[in-house]
Order: sequence, then structure tokens, then C-alpha cells
Amino acid sequence: MKKSDYIFVAGKRDEKRIPSRVLEDIIQQHVKRGNRKLEVQAFGQHGIGGRLWNSAPDTMDIRIIGHSGQRTGSLGTPYTRIEVMGPASDDIGWLNAGAEIIVHGSATNGAMNGAAQGKVFVGGSIGARGMTMTKRNPRFEPPELWVLGAAGDYFGEFMAGGIAVICGLNAANPEQVLGYRPLVGMVGGKVFVRGEANTYSDKDAKEVDLDDQEWEWLLQGLKIFLKKIEQPKLLDELAVRKEWRLFEAKNPQEKADGPDRRSMSWFREQIWDMELGRGGLIGDLQETEKGTVPVITKGEYRRYIPVWEQGKYISPCQASCPTGIPVQQRWAMVRTDNIDEAISMGLEYSPFPATVCGHLCPSPCMASCTRNLSYMTPINVRLLGQAAQNIKPPKPAKKSQKKVAVIGGGPGGISAAWQLTMKGHTATVFEAGQTIGGKISAVIPESRIPAETLDAEIDRIKSYIKDIRLGEAIDAEKFDEIKKSHDYVVVAAGAKKPRSLPIKGIERAVFANDFLEQSKANKIKPGKKIVIIGAGNVGCDVATEAHRLGAVDITLIDVQKPAAFGKEREDAEKCGAQFRWPLFTKEINAKGVELESGETLPANTVVISIGDVPDLSFLGEGIEIERGFVKVNEAGRSSDEKVFAIGDAVGPGLITDAIGAGRRTAIVIDQLLNGQAPDMEGLAPMIDTQRINLTYYNPRQDADNLEECGQDCASCGNCRDCGICVAVCPEGAISRQEKDTGFEYVVDESKCIGCGFCKGACPCGIWEVIPNTPLM
Repeated sequence: MKKSDYIFVAGKRDEKRIPSRVLEDIIQQHVKRGNRKLEVQAFGQHGIGGRLWNSAPDTMDIRIIGHSGQRTGSLGTPYTRIEVMGPASDDIGWLNAGAEIIVHGSATNGAMNGAAQGKVFVGGSIGARGMTMTKRNPRFEPPELWVLGAAGDYFGEFMAGGIAVICGLNAANPEQVLGYRPLVGMVGGKVFVRGEANTYSDKDAKEVDLDDQEWEWLLQGLKIFLKKIEQPKLLDELAVRKEWRLFEAKNPQEKADGPDRRSMSWFREQIWDMELGRGGLIGDLQETEKGTVPVITKGEYRRYIPVWEQGKYISPCQASCPTGIPVQQRWAMVRTDNIDEAISMGLEYSPFPATVCGHLCPSPCMASCTRNLSYMTPINVRLLGQAAQNIKPPKPAKKSQKKVAVIGGGPGGISAAWQLTMKGHTATVFEAGQTIGGKISAVIPESRIPAETLDAEIDRIKSYIKDIRLGEAIDAEKFDEIKKSHDYVVVAAGAKKPRSLPIKGIERAVFANDFLEQSKANKIKPGKKIVIIGAGNVGCDVATEAHRLGAVDITLIDVQKPAAFGKEREDAEKCGAQFRWPLFTKEINAKGVELESGETLPANTVVISIGDVPDLSFLGEGIEIERGFVKVNEAGRSSDEKVFAIGDAVGPGLITDAIGAGRRTAIVIDQLLNGQAPDMEGLAPMIDTQRINLTYYNPRQDADNLEECGQDCASCGNCRDCGICVAVCPEGAISRQEKDTGFEYVVDESKCIGCGFCKGACPCGIWEVIPNTPLM
């Protein structure tokens, strides 16, 4: 096959090695796009070429150049062909389930470990413990390992199936072509050896005659093998029948008749614990304590009982969402083709699902996605938010006679008014500016939020909340009137008063929000050089806007490590902005910013971006203020029982924090208006992420649309009805049963042995295994 037939996949990006999982994702994306021939430049990445079943029935060809890492072709599947153009690292073909792997060189330890199908052809020698713990499914062809040279120590250990052919060409020790102590614990399979294997375990294996049928199979196989490794001229040298030996496993009767049979306790202590268990090959996987169990127990005699804990915990994405949106539940709706319902659910929690969830939110839900633990891309929740741009709002409840005033038309205030309107109460929004949305509308650049998206959501809010009063500046007298004429008041005035610096020349500076408001209207010219004091996310917005308006030398300084993160920082860095810290400002003068160190940072414009505080002077003296913010309890209630406060009025936070606080406060006010005590119990606890196991679940799609995201979501904390537990249960003890409210997975205790396979394989973390009640 010509090299030009292959698509090149680089193992480095920007001179940095691509992580193994990322490289695997890139290969999976090629598979999805229909590409079937890839040349991968490897730099030690693990698992290249594994798990490519999505290519079937087309053959997937992977050519690896460079240095392939461990477990190349692990979990390989039929229709996969891998060619390593050099030596291979440990565990080549690990758990192979059908792939053909060719190595043009030697392979190190663990070749074909645990394989069940497929073939590995090695054009050199292999290291220790090759062909160990292999197995054979009678429905399929057995796994095969062909080695031109010799094998390392402990070859064929616990081999339970498959065929190995060791040619012994140029073996370093012709008397031990299979290395030291081969075939220990062998219970199945065959091994063809050209040369001697004097130290094999005669307690477990035996040499048998090489009959005509076996020789013919070997001869035909050698022709194929030598052609694969491009050494066909060696056939005459290797095809000498008298040089070959054949080994098979002894049957149970032959082993029972052998000398020096040992007890199980001896095997456990001398072999298992020393070679495999504690301190051995799989010691890190052994969790059970040694005990005396005379039989495999079931029913009331089980040590452990599996429990299906459906809905007991919430998913990490929901737990981390400041607004409390049940993200996992929405993806479950998408999986059942209720996509419109999943999109509409966003409006039950936020009046800005497209603007905030789809664009502005830093997405803590995605940061907490359990896929991150497996180095996979998190499910893209932003797609659900963006899809809500033109969705109709939910129908309000029956109209009550209750009235609630909301001071401030920013994200928090609109959220509270939205929720109160949804519950049937009359919400009146008092906004000092000429539009609602607060900083979203006034200062956040259009580079972060499309204008048509924001306009669509503002129009939807105005059609839903009927009483929005713009240009309403509130003083103490006006506030007192509002409080008397409404059942409750929500203070969501926001932080509009900028923090300043006690330095000389501060009058020369522009405050960040003023700069952003003017830049959004194209009413400011920053010049070529700009210095921004304060390197947070707002400062990054200033940087990107300044770049849009012509600035080319952009510097953000801070007294500590910059707090900026996410898209805002990425955008600023793309604009060429420099972050410098720790730097301390002495004064601002005509040249720019003079630092305490004596250095001057030249600037045409200096922007102060060190945060804002709320102006709460209109509250009067009846409400307790603490460090410049309204003091509230866990329900958002101030010292005045009629007044609640949310958002920046109680402390700095994200836009989503304000929206979530508005929703929670509206729920509490609704409970009070209905004569109920506030219920602050909150959500169920978050599921332990260690319970989530994606080993047997295969979310391999490059999810770039709602349907694929729904399928890829592991549904942490809620059963996704995948049936993996039914498939892995060795006793067939788990069954799915229909119920009036859905479905349930039930355990038949007469069959269950309490092995915990269901828990270990569940991608949702639903199954728990608890100790059984001790027998009296």
C-alpha cells in the first residue's frame, strides 16, 4: 500500500506531545468521517488503534511511525489492522478482540496479554509474560501470536486458549526459546516452538507429536506470517519439520495424576500472593480480603447485596450549576427524543438560557463532567442553551393577588421576577437604566454574545414580565414607598460603583465598566497602547475591546496571579495581551503607569479594573449592611423581613450565581406568600465520582450536536437503561422490569452471589454493594 494512501496524524501539536486520550479522540474522529487509512506519528502515546469498532464493516488501517507507547491495539476489534513500523512497547495486543497487528521489530513484555481473538505478528523477539491469560471463545477463531525470534520469561502463564508460534530465529539462548519457566498454569491452547524449551512446567503442559494436520496448518501459517513481516525468504530455513515441537495443556485428569499435588491454600500463599496478588502482577487490582468461603453463596448467605440506588444522588453537573439546572435529566430527554422539552426546561430555571448558558457562563457543569476523569471531552451543555434562543416561555400559574417589587433589572433581578411571574405573582421591576439585562446588555462585548441572541431573550423577557419600569432611580424615600405598596421587595441593584486606587493621577484613568459601555457604542478610542490595572475576566473584556478598536500594545497588570480564566482570558491572549504580575502601581501620569519599581509602562489609555461595589444608599438605616453588602440569611432574607437581597448586592459572583440566587429567593417568597415556612433542604447529595465507570460504556462519538451529546452522557446518578449490568452479571441475576412510572432493575437473590460486577461496570454509578446482615 502506498504511503500516499494514508492520512497523516501528528502526535505533536505546537511542539508539545498530544496526550494519549486526545490522540485517540482524533483517530475516532477520522473513523467517524469515513477515513480508513491513517499514518500516526507516535511519541509514546498509549492504546493507539484500539476500540475502532465503528469502522466496521470497512477495514481500518493504522500505520504507526515513531515510538508507539504501551498497549498498542489494546481492545482491538475485527476489521482493524495495525502496522508498527519498528519495535513495540509493553502489552501489544492487550485484550485483543479481533485486530491484526504487525510489528516490524521486537516487542517488550506482555504481548497478547488476555487476548481472546485476533492476531499479532512480531518480526523480532518478545519480552516476558507473552501470551499470558489468553482465552478462547468456541464461536470465534482463537487468538494467535507469531514471533520470529524468542520469547522472554514466564511465557504462556495461565494460558487458557489460543495458539502461539515461536520461531526461535537467532535466539540468544537456543535451549530456552520460551525463556525461563514457560507455560506455568497453562489450561488451554497450543504452543509451536522451533528449538528447545527445557524449563517448561511439566505439571501444567505436555509435549505432543506434531501430526500431518498440525504441520500443514503451521506451514501455511508461516507463509502468511513471513509475508506480513516482509521476510518471505526465511521460509526454507524455518520449514524444517524436525526442528519444531508442539506443547498443549494437560487435562485435569493428567494434572490430578501428577506428583506433588499441592493444596489450594499452598497455591494461594506460594503462587497467587507472590506472583499475582499482593505485591505481584495484579496486586493493585485485588481488593478482597482472604477468607474461608466453602461454596459460592447466594441468597441470604451472600456476603454482599447489590442495591439499585436510582435517583438517590444528583449528577456532578447539576450539583455544580449555580442555577441548579438538572443537566443530566435534560440529556435523558434528548435520548428519548424529547428534545423540545429538554430545551424548554432551561427556561424553567433561567430567563437567559441562550445568552448565559449558551455563551457567557464559564460552564462549571462541564468542568465537573465525569468524562474529564477519563481524559475525554465533557458533554457540551452550551448546545442546549444556544438552542433555546427562540423557545416560547412557560405558561404562568393562575394569577394571584400578591405583588413583589424587584429593584434592579440585571440578571439576578430579572431571574427573580421571571420565577415570581411563572408562579402567578405580579412582579414589578424597577431599573435605573434604559434597558434590562444589567452588565450583559451594557458592557459585555458582542464578541462574547451575539447581538441577535441577547435581543431575542430581552424581547421574550419583556413579553413575559409585564411591569418593567425603566429610568427609575431609587432613593430612600422611593424605596420606602415601594416597600409599603408590595408584599415583598427583592434588592438586586448590582455592583455599579467601581473600586478605585488611592494613587496620584487616578483622574487620568477610565474605569472598566465605563470603558466597556463606551466601546460597545464605539464612542471611545483607546489609542495604540493600553494598560489595564486588574487582570480578571472584566479586564480581559477590556483588552479584547481595545484590540477591536485599534490597540496593539495591551498589558494587564496585577498585584497577584491573574484571576482571569476561561474564554475571556483565551480571547485576550489571542489579541496579543500580556499578563504581568506582581506589579504595584505608584502613579498614573501623562506617559502611562509608573510602578513602585521605577519602571514606566507607556500607555495612551489606562483602565482600572479591580472590581465594583453596590450603591446601597437608598436602603436607609433599617437594613443591616456588612462590609458594603446587604447581610442576608441562607434564604436571601435581610434584617428587614420584607426585604430580600441577591447577586452583587450581597457579594461578588458570576452571572449564573445571581440567576440562581434570584430563582431560590423567588421560591422562598412564593412559599411565604402561600403561608408556608421556607424549605431550604436543597438538592440530594452529589454522587461520588468514583462510582462512575466508563470502562464498559463506549462514549466515543465526537459529539457536536444534541442527539450525540445525549447518547454520550453517562447519566451520572440516574440509570440510563443501558443494560450493561444485565450483560456482565455472571449468574444472570439481574433483570429489567417495567413499572407504571418507568422501569426498574431487579436482583434475583436466589441467583445473586454478591460479586459486585454490576457496581464495577455501571457507567451511571447507580449500583452499590452493601454488606449483608450477619447471620445470628
